[in-house]
Amino acid sequence: QVQLVESGGGLVQAGGALRLTCQASGRTVDIYKMGWFRQAPGKERDFVASVIWSGGSTDYADPVKGRFSISRDSGRLTVLLQMNNLSVEDTAIYSCAAYRYGTSAYGSWGQGTQVTVSS
Repeated sequence: QVQLVESGGGLVQAGGALRLTCQASGRTVDIYKMGWFRQAPGKERDFVASVIWSGGSTDYADPVKGRFSISRDSGRLTVLLQMNNLSVEDTAIYSCAAYRYGTSAYGSWGQGTQVTVSS
């Protein structure tokens, strides 16, 4: 199993920035890809960004392209999500997830961290 803990959420004004951190532990050798997802009140959970654990290739959802940046530190077992030029529409609970080798979906999830953007 892989355990994930997010941190770095908070309240920020529109146009501001936040950096989220996801700390991984457990069977991290099994990780193929790490992702960030978000869920706004009354909406379904949406994909935000992902990074291949070895190699570092990234992918982003269209609404965050050019504003968010995902990166990983394999040595420290962390994944960062740098969020710039935040808007009210970015308000959500952000969760990180791990996609392990030999599986077909993200199977390990953190508890989430709240990001609130005020106008």
